[in-house]
Amino acid sequence: MTNLKGDIKKILGTLPLTAEVDFMLRRRGEALRGFRLERLENSLADWARQTEASPYRGQAGKNVFIFSTLPYWIEHAALMGLGLAGLGHEVTLAYMPWRNWHKPVSDYDLRQYNLYSKQQFKPAEELLSPVSFVDVKQKKGLPAELEAEIRQVSLRDVQYTDQLETVDLQSELYQLRLARNLPLAEKALAWLENRRPDVIIVPNGLILEFGVIYQVGKHLGIPVVSYEFGEQRDRIWLSDGREVMIQDTAQMWSGRKHKPFGEEQLQKIQTLFSARAGADLWNNFYRKWQDQPSEGGAAAREKLGLDDRPVVLLAANVIGDSLTLGRQIFTGSMTAWLENVLAYFNTHDHAQFVLRAHPGERNMEGPSVMDVARQILPDAPDHFRLLGPDAPVNTYDLMQIADLGMTYTTTVGMEMAMSGVPVIVVGDTHYRGKGFTLDPSSWEEHEKMLDEVLGDPARFKPSEAQVQTAWQYAYRFFFDYPQAFPWHLIHLDEGIENWPLSQVLTADGLAKFKNTFDQLSGEPVDWDGME
Repeated sequence: MTNLKGDIKKILGTLPLTAEVDFMLRRRGEALRGFRLERLENSLADWARQTEASPYRGQAGKNVFIFSTLPYWIEHAALMGLGLAGLGHEVTLAYMPWRNWHKPVSDYDLRQYNLYSKQQFKPAEELLSPVSFVDVKQKKGLPAELEAEIRQVSLRDVQYTDQLETVDLQSELYQLRLARNLPLAEKALAWLENRRPDVIIVPNGLILEFGVIYQVGKHLGIPVVSYEFGEQRDRIWLSDGREVMIQDTAQMWSGRKHKPFGEEQLQKIQTLFSARAGADLWNNFYRKWQDQPSEGGAAAREKLGLDDRPVVLLAANVIGDSLTLGRQIFTGSMTAWLENVLAYFNTHDHAQFVLRAHPGERNMEGPSVMDVARQILPDAPDHFRLLGPDAPVNTYDLMQIADLGMTYTTTVGMEMAMSGVPVIVVGDTHYRGKGFTLDPSSWEEHEKMLDEVLGDPARFKPSEAQVQTAWQYAYRFFFDYPQAFPWHLIHLDEGIENWPLSQVLTADGLAKFKNTFDQLSGEPVDWDGME
């Protein structure tokens, strides 16, 4: 019956007005299952009234283009767009009404999602100038270099979805992502080339339709601001020259590293570090970093049966996480690096090798780094300890006994350096190259570095000055890099309750959030002058 229903929809989707008539007469404009913009249904008219009442509406602003897709991102983009409109900007909110990114949707259903979406945006049409890219005609063909970038985005989409770094380009998922991304790029190229907004705002910037719009804007030379949300309430990450998920902190660090870093700042970052190590929640951070309370390094050594040989701790990322995609420097991928490291330590038993899978793997459906390890070494040698995401060992206890740390992009590498452990960093992560890690740039350099550090670990321990720099950088990364913002994607209802638009668009609200809205609208960040 399901296949028959799908076949009927496929046929009806080719006929003019069938979906539209059904939507108006039978569904009476109601949402289809799986695609509903409930916050817009319930609140958009009220948000629009609050925006219209803003005392800052008459200010001279910019021509701002926001793109979004998927219901929760679309709702968030609408609220963000109204905040910008309330500050005098001319906002266009463009969107694709997809219900998900990894399952096919019939043209028939897409047309009904489109009608439903446009209906929900009516209360704020004058403020948001909504544009459904379903209705935009595509201009066939892309410049070769842009098409290559869109294919790369599509590949990352599959890596992200399946949590695999090796992608079958003939797979259904890759073909689905390509079939969505290429036409969207053609539509966006034609639309943006004709209108050329002052700035493009898009979530993430690395994957899915967000990555497509980012690449089209970059191709056209239009400034693109990408944004994402981390683990702190009331904070947002904003891009500073590259896709936000790359977490390029170079300009931030350049502008902030000379600022005072005294006892007050040190105590604040030490308190956060203690909370992370102790499996506690702290301040506005909404998740724990460990489930296993700290028992101390000696207990961890005893629990794992480790002897006096040097201990190497490799802290892995989740495979396919968007914080690892596109971060390769010389390894090709994190998986390729893991395979190389496992092979190396298989023949170097003068050190004890501990592989710690990321605890976040528990919430993922893709393969574990443990699967990679078992494929390479079905029978791990005695000097190996392979710890899965559920292993009852606190990662920070392992740091206490580590003589060498190895990371791809995980923040644990920065924290090991803060603890005085030499760390080899191979991925293009935000703390690489900041002066307190070991940063090989080739396989040859990587292996030579391993040989040298394992030969005399004490010689490579970070100096007191390097450890101090690591603490100072960590402070800047956690407390300066994320900008104040009222509406976190995951805690959106809570944010709206605490900071309704009417309150954000006041002198008190702007004292807290204006810098962030300015950055969203493409204003350069004054890291040196920022308080």
